[in-house]
Amino acid sequence: MAGRVFWGCRALMAASRGAAAAEGGASSVEAIVKAKGGSNAGGLMKALPVSPAMKKFLGVPEISRSEAVKKIWDYIKLHELQNPANKREIQCDEKLKTIFAGKDKVGMLEIAKLLSPHFIKTK
Repeated sequence: MAGRVFWGCRALMAASRGAAAAEGGASSVEAIVKAKGGSNAGGLMKALPVSPAMKKFLGVPEISRSEAVKKIWDYIKLHELQNPANKREIQCDEKLKTIFAGKDKVGMLEIAKLLSPHFIKTK
């Protein structure tokens, strides 16, 4: 039955089975990526160089988008910068203003948008 459903990707299935067995039971996606010579880090998990302001805030020259957001949220929670009446609003201190375009208040859904210019595009 599986042959009928996946008839168009037999080579991919065979490659993943063989590579997974060679890797000692690694998942098929990891095996395929490694077989193609790539790395698992892609998209949000790919480390990118950051702007000088972001580098000063985070202390690292490159970081993935998801890790950057995570560290910023850690900073917000540590310094209790969420508005107690409206948890979706962040009250920026001077350090956050350097990466949030000088805004006094930021909505939690704006964070990713405001961080985007700080990631330097490579290729």
